[in-house]
Amino acid sequence: MADSSKKMQIVFASAECAPFVKTGGLGDVAGSLPAALVRAGAEVIVMVPKYATIKDEYKSQMEHFSDFYVSLGWRNEYCGLEKLEHDGVTYMFIDNERYFARDYPYGFFDDGERFAFFSKAITESLQHLPAGFECDILHCNDWQTALAPVFLREFYQGLPLYDRVKTVLSIHNVAFQGQFSDTVMEDILGVAHIPAAASQLRCDACSINYMLGALRYADAITTVSPTYANEIQTPEFGEGLDGVLRERSYALQGILNGIDVAGFDPATDKRIAANYTVDDRSGKAVCKAKLQEELGLEVRDDRPLMVMVTRLTRQKGLDLVMYALDRILAGGVQVAVLGTGDRDYEDGLRYFQDKYPGTMAARIEFDPALSQRMYAAADMFLMPSKFEPCGLSQIIAMRYGTLPIVRETGGLKDTVIPYNEFTGEGTGFSFSNFNGDEMGDAVFRAARLFWDNRDAWNQLVTQAMSQDFSWTRSADKYLDLYFFMHPEIERPAAVVDEPEAVAEPVAAEEPKAEEKPVEAEPAKAEPEVKAEVAPKAEVEVKPAVKPAAKKTTTRKTTAKKATTTKAAATKTTAAKTTTTRKRTTAAAKKAAEAEAAPEVKAEVAEAKPAAKAPAKTAAKKTTATAKKATAAKKTTATKATATKAAATKAAAKPAAKVEETPAESKAEATVEDKPAAKTTTRKRTTTAKKTTAKAAAPKAEAKAEAKPAVKAKPAPKAAEVKPAAAKEEPKAEVKAKPEPTMETPVSPAAATEKKAPSKKTSVRKATATRKRR
Repeated sequence: MADSSKKMQIVFASAECAPFVKTGGLGDVAGSLPAALVRAGAEVIVMVPKYATIKDEYKSQMEHFSDFYVSLGWRNEYCGLEKLEHDGVTYMFIDNERYFARDYPYGFFDDGERFAFFSKAITESLQHLPAGFECDILHCNDWQTALAPVFLREFYQGLPLYDRVKTVLSIHNVAFQGQFSDTVMEDILGVAHIPAAASQLRCDACSINYMLGALRYADAITTVSPTYANEIQTPEFGEGLDGVLRERSYALQGILNGIDVAGFDPATDKRIAANYTVDDRSGKAVCKAKLQEELGLEVRDDRPLMVMVTRLTRQKGLDLVMYALDRILAGGVQVAVLGTGDRDYEDGLRYFQDKYPGTMAARIEFDPALSQRMYAAADMFLMPSKFEPCGLSQIIAMRYGTLPIVRETGGLKDTVIPYNEFTGEGTGFSFSNFNGDEMGDAVFRAARLFWDNRDAWNQLVTQAMSQDFSWTRSADKYLDLYFFMHPEIERPAAVVDEPEAVAEPVAAEEPKAEEKPVEAEPAKAEPEVKAEVAPKAEVEVKPAVKPAAKKTTTRKTTAKKATTTKAAATKTTAAKTTTTRKRTTAAAKKAAEAEAAPEVKAEVAEAKPAAKAPAKTAAKKTTATAKKATAAKKTTATKATATKAAATKAAAKPAAKVEETPAESKAEATVEDKPAAKTTTRKRTTTAKKTTAKAAAPKAEAKAEAKPAVKAKPAPKAAEVKPAAAKEEPKAEVKAKPEPTMETPVSPAAATEKKAPSKKTSVRKATATRKRR
């Protein structure tokens, strides 16, 4: 019932968006992901605040689309929608100069009020979108838009336009949650009188948490890498929200970010000294020489150049860098660092620059053009973060053929494959613990490869540059999530590649996981022709079969107990009288059974229906043997026959019903029969005369040979024989007796297979000698 004419319509809300306003990774995502979704066939509108810092060239292209008032607590605030088309994506800028005419996006005393207004304006504006655009997915990002799902469910639920809207929250960094005083709840949000909202927003006695509200109200939650999605469910990385994230783990998944592969392309980038490609990397050597000259380092191509482009904070691993930098520089590795941050780290880097002139360069500044030249020129890129939700720097470095050295956390673990010196696979180097010595070791592993094995190094660079980190791959996974939430919308054929099957949300994977084993098990247990029919039979018959199975099990257990007791008594009596020759004969019989056992096992597992009909033919042969054996001790034989008859009745009833039950219940019946069969065999061995024992071995071999011949018969015939056998059950007690005997080789097989090989040759010789006599 999917609607093929309708496209997926998405509203993407973000507090920043490149190229208009950007302070970090969120701006890159909001600038690139919507464009990739549009290329994949969706309709997307991006909503961003109209900051005063947006360049005039973009402001001049905006057209006033509509305006309305937004209620915020006791306030009524003006909201204008300014429309702009850029690279095929529609942008709607939320205009309110009181809140957004500031010189920087964040960091003001009224941020709680500013972004509560932004969230309320997003939900209100869904009624004022262009004609024909009905929002299917509202995708919110970080705490700045986290109240939108709360407002949507509390104030707009029940309206036809809003009922179809599904909400998604993307966490880009769980450390930034939007915590404010609980006075905000009544004065600004206006939800203090709604118990559900008030309780779910509150994070302690006097505070509320915007992100906490979204985690509880959103229909789906995503983070920017699969490993980070697992990490934030632990107290170490969850920043106090790990409990809620564990509760909602079924709705949580990680989708890796991508990069703009056209913007970061060493073959066309005009910001670097020389262009190069994967096949021809001569330009990279030129870039390295130019950068070494620019930064005042020794211009040498035989020394590896390692760079860092980062904020100088503890989160980025600067503690480890300060600890290990002396050792790294003294070991002959050139280091260049670009960034700003904590004063202690800035001063430390300047100290090392003075201590190792020509080997160390520190640029304490923010310079995007220089960062691009450093990505292109370096041999190694160091990123030892304490935690990293995704990280784009290591992806950009690989794109430019610079091998990353990273700590295995978050997105760093998901994007960088550590080098394996034995197989040659990998795209970089990594270390596990937040430890300066481990980091130093990883740096020297890379440097040693650079010095000692340049061919392996070049192969590693080729592998790194060949990785696919485009937004197309990420967009496909987001579309999987969107279409899962709206199954009534048909996905465009051009987009449905592998990802639909590969990356479903957690909720979608569960039914699939249950279905697969149902199809796989009958396929193993029965012939290929029956593989399709088996699942149906399993679903229909199982409820009816279970009670019967319990009764038969009870009967079998009773029979087993009686037989075992008698067998034990006979065994002790026989032990005194038997001679060495007799023991050898029994061993010979077991060896013969052990040889036949693998074949019998295979038949029981694969084609049990086919094997049961000929079993009765073989039964006639063994009946004759059994009669000879029982002639020796009539009293014992009579008791044994009665016990066997009881066991046979119990075994015969499941045999009649096995026709309907799936392969699994057949297997259970076989396992239950085995102990009874084993005790019967022992009794026969001890009671029978020497001549009987001699005759039994050839017959057991003949029986094993007969079974493969029967295996070729079609399974349907076996199925026809079964009902007939079931009807004749009372008359054929004596014939049915050996049915456990048929399975006799199966039971001791496991034990015999281990013990037999050591005595196998001597046993065979003994048997051959007896035959000749």
